This record gives sequence, structure tokens and C-alpha cells, in this order.
Amino acid sequence: MTDRILLEIETGGIARLRLNRPDKLNALDSEMVDELVLRCRKVERSTTRVVILSGEGKAFCAGGDIAAWSEETPDAFGRHWVRDGHTAFDALARLRQPVIAVLDGHALGGGLELAACADVRIAEEQIKIGSPETGLGIIPGWSGTQRTVRRFGAQAVRRMAILGEVFSAEEAERLGIVDRVVPTGEAEQAADEMAAKVLERSPRATELAKMMVNAAEGEERERVIEALAGTIAASSDDLAIGLAAFREKRKPDFGDT
Repeated sequence: MTDRILLEIETGGIARLRLNRPDKLNALDSEMVDELVLRCRKVERSTTRVVILSGEGKAFCAGGDIAAWSEETPDAFGRHWVRDGHTAFDALARLRQPVIAVLDGHALGGGLELAACADVRIAEEQIKIGSPETGLGIIPGWSGTQRTVRRFGAQAVRRMAILGEVFSAEEAERLGIVDRVVPTGEAEQAADEMAAKVLERSPRATELAKMMVNAAEGEERERVIEALAGTIAASSDDLAIGLAAFREKRKPDFGDT
């Protein structure tokens, strides 16, 4: 594992994920994509209750590293680059903990798609947001025409992906792409304040609320349904009865239900 995605798990219940490739404006390569999956898995299994996602240096994330994907064959591009990116971004979007994205630098292409995985986005007033892929002869490939539409609305995505419009932070807030705009240098503090509000609320209820919103949005409906049903089943006396009967090699007696 590289150190291009840093993870800090604080004792107070906050996990900090930070892209750490400032010399490339935090552009994502294959190693970073793979690392994001591993970092999310660690966060998912931790006791943290809220995640703050940010980027080191001048940009939040400049998207996918052109040098990393431009030499791929079409088959490899589709089978690996696009699909691996979906695996990583899905892992982030479907974390049980709320995710707050700190956009203190530009979020373009894959960077916007990464920000879309967060539950809330705080942008500094100087940043730009857009999907420039069609200008390179390619399409947004990491759910930039799918999750972004569900979360931001189709018309805003059309303007970015089809017309190539790049929005200011103020325009992005008006369109619902970001949730709050703050002065330059204040996004991290605003994220900390928002995280503190999350920590004041019921951990289990917050987790369930996120799951249900995701399901309503079509983010992970099947997994949410089965996870909730499984939790209910595992909480009943029937599980203990069934396991005991299995171990004792007899027929279980569940009685009246």
C-alpha cells in the first residue's frame, strides 16, 4: 500500500481520508483506486462515526490521471480502469458512516465523481467544478453520468458533461452540487463543525438514516434491504434456537411466532 491516500482514525469518532498526491493535483492512478478500497474497508469496520474526505495541496482532485489511463487498450480501459474505479467509489459512497467532502481546491472529472460519493460537500469560494471528459474524447466513467445525476439532477450534469460548463462554487451551490460555500481556507474548519453535529446524534439512527436515504436514491437498495432484514433476524430468539439445533443435530422447535 502506498501513502497516496492517508487515513487517520481519531479517538473522537472522526476518520480523515486525504488524497496525498499534490504534485499531480491528487489525480487518481490505479494504485490510488485500489488503495481507496482498502481504506474504506478499514473505515467501515472501525468504530468511527463520520468521515472527512479532503485533498492535499491546491486541488481536491483533478480526476483520473491521464497518463495512467490514456495508454490502456479499449478493453483494458473498460474492464479495469472503469470497473475498478466504480468498485472504489461505490465503497466510499456506501460507507455506513456519513462522509463530508472538503472541496478546498478544484474538483474536476473524476474529482467531481469522487465528491459525489460524499453525503455532504463543503466548497471554498475559489474552487471550480466540472466534467471536462468529453473535451478529451471520453465520457465520465466513474458514475459521472449515473450517481451524479441521482445526486445533483440531470440538467446540471448535462451542462457539465455535454456542454462542458465549469461552475464556480457559488453556481454549484445554487444547483445543489455543493451544500455550503465558505471563504478560502475555512472548509476544513466547517467540516469539523459539521462532523461535531453528526457526533451529537444517535449513532445507530444516523447509520440507518443514511442507509435508507441511499436505498431511496437507488444507491444500494438490495444490500440495504438484506442488511436490515438480516439484522432483525439475527436479533431474534429464532437464531439461537436454530443454531443450537444445528449443533445438536436435531430439528429446531421455533414455537409460536
